Amino acid sequence: MDVKALREQFPILNQEVNGHPLVYLDSSATSQKPVSVIEAVNEYYRQDNSNVHRGVHTLGTRATEKYEGAREKVRRFINAGSTAEVIFTRGTTTSINTVAYSYARTNLNAGDEIVLTPMEHHSNIIPWQQAAKATGATLKYVPLQSDGTFTLDDIRETITDKTKVVAVTHVSNVLGTVNPIKEVAKIAHENGAVIVVDGAQGAPHMKIDVNDLDCDFYAFSGHKMCAPTGIGVLYGKRELLEEMEPVEFGGEMIDFVNLYDSTWKELPWKFEGGTPIIAGAIGLGAAIDFLSDVGLDNITAHEKKIADYAMAQLRSIDGITIYGPEERAALVTFNLNDVHPHDTATALDSEGIAVRAGHHCAQPLMRWLDVTATARASFYLYNTEEDIDRLVDGLLKTKEFFGDVF
Repeated sequence: MDVKALREQFPILNQEVNGHPLVYLDSSATSQKPVSVIEAVNEYYRQDNSNVHRGVHTLGTRATEKYEGAREKVRRFINAGSTAEVIFTRGTTTSINTVAYSYARTNLNAGDEIVLTPMEHHSNIIPWQQAAKATGATLKYVPLQSDGTFTLDDIRETITDKTKVVAVTHVSNVLGTVNPIKEVAKIAHENGAVIVVDGAQGAPHMKIDVNDLDCDFYAFSGHKMCAPTGIGVLYGKRELLEEMEPVEFGGEMIDFVNLYDSTWKELPWKFEGGTPIIAGAIGLGAAIDFLSDVGLDNITAHEKKIADYAMAQLRSIDGITIYGPEERAALVTFNLNDVHPHDTATALDSEGIAVRAGHHCAQPLMRWLDVTATARASFYLYNTEEDIDRLVDGLLKTKEFFGDVF
C-alpha cells in the first residue's frame, strides 16, 4: 500500500494551515474525500440530476440506476444477504434512532431490559433512554475493566432472559476499544435478545461481514469512510425489518394511499420516505469502490502500524496520559499535564495539526475516566509516520509553552 501515492488522491491534504503543511488527525470525526468520490458526486449533478424511482425519462432512469447500484455496493461491502436489508439513512444516528423507535417501542414492555456499555457514543445511548421511558423498560450497563474493555463474563453477567436489546459500539470513538461483536451477539441471542451495533468507527477501518457477526442491526455513516456527509446505512435482518413500521411517512415509501388509510412499499423503500439522499448514496458507492480497490485488509494493517507507532512516540512525552487499551483501533485519546485539551488542540492547530478536543459525544465515558474532556488524534489510510512525528513535535512545543505560562 503506497500511502504517499494514496495521499495524492485527497486534494484537501495538499494545503497549508497557519503557515504549516496540514496534518489531518481527525478522521474519527469525519474522513477526507478522494478525487473519485468528489467526481462521482459532481458527475451526478452535472449530468444525471433527477429524482429516483418516479420518472421514466432518461435522467431519472440514470439516477435510479446509480442510486440502486450504490445499494448493491453496500450489500457486497458488508455481505448482507439482500439489498432489501440495506436502508439508506442520514447516518449512524438516524439508523440507530430508527431501530430504537420502530423496533424497540413495539417489542419492549415494562420490566424488559436494554443493555448498553458506558463507552457508547451519545447516539447509542439517548435513543435507548427514550425507548426505555416510552416502554417502561430498564437500562443496564456492562461494567468496564480498568483499561476500557469488557470481558465476555461481564456480558454474560449483565444480559439476562429479561434482556430484549443489546446495543454496543463496534469500536469506541474515544478508547479505540474493538469489541468482540460476534461473541456478544451469540450471548444476546442465547438470551432471546437482538443486538444493535454502532459501526460508525468499524465499517471505515475493517472488513465487515454482517452474516458472520450475526448482528441483527448494523449502523454506519458514509462521511467517516471517504463518502459525503448526510448519507448512512442501516442494515437489518430481513425478518426483523419486515415486521417494523416506518418512522417517516410521505412520498416514495407508500404503495397505495386512500383517504383514511395507506399501505407501504416493500423493503427497503418503506423506510426511505421523501426524496432520498441521491448524490450522497452515489458518493458512498464511489467511496466503497475506492476502499475496496485499496483493500480493507491493507487499510487495517496500515492503521495498526500507525497506531502502534503513535502509542510508542506519545509515551515518550513526560506528563501525557493515554486512555484505553493496549490493543486498539486507529486513534489515541490523551491529555497533556494540566493543559486543557481545548488549549492543546488550539496550540496544535497553530502548527497545522488538526486533532479533536472535547467530550467526543461520550460524556458518561468521560465521567468513568474522571475527566471532563480529552484530546484525540485519529488516523486513516492517508496518515503517515511523519504525521505522528509532527504531532509529537507539536505536543512538545505545547508542553513547553504552557510550562512557561504556568
